[in-house]
Amino acid sequence: MDDDAFSQQKVESQLNATVSAGITPAERPAAGRSGRNRLRESVTPYDFKRPERIGKEQMRALQTLHEGLSRNFAAALSAMLRTIVDVKLMSVDQLTYSEFVIGLESPTCFNLIRAEPLEGSLILDINPTILYPIIDRLLGGGKDAGPLTRRPLTEIELRLVSRITALFLAQLKKAWDFVLDLNLSVERVESNAQLVQVVPPNEVVVLVCFELTLAEVRGMINLCIPFNAIERFSSKLTANCWTGSGRGASTPETREAIGRQLNDARVELVATLAETRITTSDLIALRVGDVITTDKDTHSPLEISVQGITKFLASPGALKGHKAIQVQTQL
Repeated sequence: MDDDAFSQQKVESQLNATVSAGITPAERPAAGRSGRNRLRESVTPYDFKRPERIGKEQMRALQTLHEGLSRNFAAALSAMLRTIVDVKLMSVDQLTYSEFVIGLESPTCFNLIRAEPLEGSLILDINPTILYPIIDRLLGGGKDAGPLTRRPLTEIELRLVSRITALFLAQLKKAWDFVLDLNLSVERVESNAQLVQVVPPNEVVVLVCFELTLAEVRGMINLCIPFNAIERFSSKLTANCWTGSGRGASTPETREAIGRQLNDARVELVATLAETRITTSDLIALRVGDVITTDKDTHSPLEISVQGITKFLASPGALKGHKAIQVQTQL
């Protein structure tokens, strides 16, 4: 009883001290709610629909791998179109397949890619905003882009698109050579991504986005890699597995081996006798026996080019009944 009485007295004294300090009992729950709010703000919500199934190291490896792909594809596409095409890697993200499909335009160029030994299919989507200007360029169009076309591809356009797709897959194969030897082929091409169910809607995919710039036109190329396709090989997607195969110091043995391989390589050798300019009317009027005058002196050396690059100066002559040149100077 004494302990109970003492405890009650102690509680009352503590309560009186709290009131005298200016803190009312109604304020104490408010302080508790404030603490709970601060705790709630520090908690990061977890979305079970979008689990992070690929580690940060694998994502960094994928980003580095496809950065090289973007540079090589830009060079190859520029050579095909004979104009400058800029390709930039915009992002490498994880999301669900349904989110990827919802973000696509319709109609579009939706390519299902078979990539052995990976399971399932990869997806290469080419945005019509950039696809039709490329097709127009392949068909001999000018620099000015026409109005944006909203329709499925025709049979002839599909043939032209297959050249672009094959170019991309060739560079994709080279980029993945450090990880896997992929055998890539196009299974089919669709115009409506909503009608194609490659993986379940909630399946996690890796979306690699490239931005193409052709003159004043910009558009996206999206490479979608389902997680189940690379799950068995995810351990190989680490920086230590493939970045170590970079350039090393050359040795006499490697230089000799490269030299042996280049010895049998055939190169183009061109001797330029002279150059001049004439009008188109004079060119059309040329007949057998006409003389074309030039500013080059007969005693001046000839320029000798190897694969289009001037390397030597030489003098003309004859050897064993054949026209010949004698190298005088190496440039």
